[in-house]
Amino acid sequence: MQFSERWLRSMVDPTLSTGELTHLLTMSGLEVETCEPVAPPFEGVVVGEVLETAPHPNADRLKVCRVACGEGREVSVVCGAPNVVAGMKAPLALVGAGLPGEGGEVFRIQRATMRGVASEGMLCSASELGISDDHSGLLALPADAPTGVGIREVLDLDDHLITIKLTPNRADCLSVLGVAREVSALTGAALEFRDPPPVAATTDDTIPVRIGSPDGCGRFTGRVIRNVNAAAPTPEWMRRRLERAGQRSISALVDVTNYVMLEMGRPLHVYDTSKLQGGIDVRFGRAGEDVELLNGQTVELAPDVLAITDDRGPIGLAGIMGGESTKADLDTRDCFLEAAFFFPDAIAGRARRYNFGSDASHRFERGVDFDNNVAGIERATRLILDICGGEPGPVVDTVAALPAREPVSMRVSRARKVIGVQVPVDEMADIFGRLGLTHRRFSESGDTRFEVTPPSHRFDIAIEEDLIEEVARVYGFERIPAHPPVAPAVMRSPAEARRSLHDLRNRLADLGYHEVINFSFVDVQWESDFAGVTDPIRVLNPISSQMSVMRTTLAAGLVETVRYNVNRKHGRVRVFEVGRVFLRDPQAVADDLSIAGVRQPVRVAGAVLGTASEEQWGEPKRPVDFFDVKGDIESLLAPRTAAFERVEHPALHPGRAARIVVDGAEVGWFGELHPRWQRKYELPEPLMLFEIDADALLSVPVPKYEKVSRLPGLRRDLAVLVDDSIPVGSLLERLRKDLPGIVESVEVFDVYRGKGVENGKRSLAFRVHMQDTRRTLTDAEADEVMVLATSLLEREFGAQLRK
Repeated sequence: MQFSERWLRSMVDPTLSTGELTHLLTMSGLEVETCEPVAPPFEGVVVGEVLETAPHPNADRLKVCRVACGEGREVSVVCGAPNVVAGMKAPLALVGAGLPGEGGEVFRIQRATMRGVASEGMLCSASELGISDDHSGLLALPADAPTGVGIREVLDLDDHLITIKLTPNRADCLSVLGVAREVSALTGAALEFRDPPPVAATTDDTIPVRIGSPDGCGRFTGRVIRNVNAAAPTPEWMRRRLERAGQRSISALVDVTNYVMLEMGRPLHVYDTSKLQGGIDVRFGRAGEDVELLNGQTVELAPDVLAITDDRGPIGLAGIMGGESTKADLDTRDCFLEAAFFFPDAIAGRARRYNFGSDASHRFERGVDFDNNVAGIERATRLILDICGGEPGPVVDTVAALPAREPVSMRVSRARKVIGVQVPVDEMADIFGRLGLTHRRFSESGDTRFEVTPPSHRFDIAIEEDLIEEVARVYGFERIPAHPPVAPAVMRSPAEARRSLHDLRNRLADLGYHEVINFSFVDVQWESDFAGVTDPIRVLNPISSQMSVMRTTLAAGLVETVRYNVNRKHGRVRVFEVGRVFLRDPQAVADDLSIAGVRQPVRVAGAVLGTASEEQWGEPKRPVDFFDVKGDIESLLAPRTAAFERVEHPALHPGRAARIVVDGAEVGWFGELHPRWQRKYELPEPLMLFEIDADALLSVPVPKYEKVSRLPGLRRDLAVLVDDSIPVGSLLERLRKDLPGIVESVEVFDVYRGKGVENGKRSLAFRVHMQDTRRTLTDAEADEVMVLATSLLEREFGAQLRK
């Protein structure tokens, strides 16, 4: 919400400086985002009237102007502006005037001789005064601007533009009047604004109005005004206030409606009555209906979109934007003013559905005062009559259903506990009175209470906490003392068998990964491609169609992140994410952090593309592969060990994918992105992905002491032939499990295919290390272990001892 300080002070003028006023607003909950002067400091610039112009004798593009500067004085000024003409009025910087220069320095005007002609001043453009960037010519002033008077006074430049960053619940402050109410309540300064007096009707003309959908439109107020001059110019004071509020001047009729909206928070619309057919009906849209809007966009109506219609059909989107077919233009003679109340639920989200927004929809979807329809019509009528003339008809006010104003109760003891200050009861009552909240004080169960009825312009007061907030912010957050928390200091030792998510982040960072944070809302197609999920949890009110469902995997967001970086010439990308996924689960129960039917586990996922290591002279360049990522996963799981089993996954290459199994339970997967998705998502080379349940990574075994043997160990090697289809991990797991306790480790140190090994088989060489802490092992014991290992592999896997 942007407005000028002068406009605000015309309604309420506290004895505060600009800085004090903006600080007070911010501390009361209306955050002032910016406060900037309308124009930079300058002096010595007055209204000059160009009496005469003559060509410069020595320059084709210059003119010699005789300029009146007040009190009968005239000066000669050489000017090169293309729009300078006799009779116009423009800013005149007199000799000695100080204009804004570069870097904040002051540029002084001096007498000068230009191509042999003396110049006693300078006629200025808006750019030279720092008012705007327009330097195409002189700033033309109104014809009635008094000659010789300071330009700052004439253009009201000693003003500030204040921009307030409002929270969605404070729709009552989307107007200068709303902010003025706040300032009055905060400072006690008198509110000068009063409801406009009624304008007497001079004709009996009306347009019939019907509210066909009272659940969408609760009130519709209208008035016909005949014989207006729509081409009349908008007064300078109104144009100035509109421009300083961020609105451009369009025409007198439209400017009046925008002005009343900014002044009173009352959106209005004006129709050309000659373009209306029959009466007006406010109803929800029907299948097949469409309407061309003022922005040139033609939209198709839906059954939940509220429309303004006449006998032909829709002529506008209620509370959002009027239609092109009935708009008032410069040729309009008879107009119809509309001031309606639309329920927020009937407007919210509709403009975004059509990919645009409007000032009206911004207000109606948050809640507009339903009691100022008539006041808004009367104010607009008076302005139109003063500017455009005309003959007003009677105000027709049709009421169908208005929001109930349910009283809200507040316990004084509860308010004091939440605020942390013993605010006097009388001061609370005074605060409610200054805010315009009708209230009564009573006692119940030994506690003083207030029962407050919210006014029609406050849609944000519904529960006890809302009233406590009002008391706190008007009482003053700065008056609430800051007490440091007092609690017994307890030294808590971290659980030795559990590590934190930050530990995992540090481990991945040590492995060369960069953390990313993606949205939990994703494209429905991503869920189908990367998770094979056809019915994900849908977002009821998505930000966009590409963020319409809740993710069930982190992989999709990482693929998009990699693609984004690759498109910006990053050839080596290693990223990870720690975040929640959202899975349908009928067994999930509701608690403080979850809802029934939805499981929200935390996952750790990563994506790797490019070379296995940074390019360097000491290591040959090679692309990252399946086993590089497997090694990263083993480092992440350490000291726990995992088994890896072949798996089919919708996101992964059919032959380069594995599930991760820890303690017999599947905890994740990893592998190479499926070539189909690599082509679809335009990745230049294979991408490696992994995703693991965080709980499996957080649990770690407690370190335990094992005696280091001082006795020598024995090492034996075993080479066998097995079918290619048998995973090496299966053999290792069985050997480690079934060999006797003197076996400390079993590792694979060689895999061979080729000459001497028949097709479909491979040679695996195992190294078995044996040791005992109490005695020296004998060769016979070692040979017995090797015989046992050989027979185990022959029996379980059909292995053959290689000779």
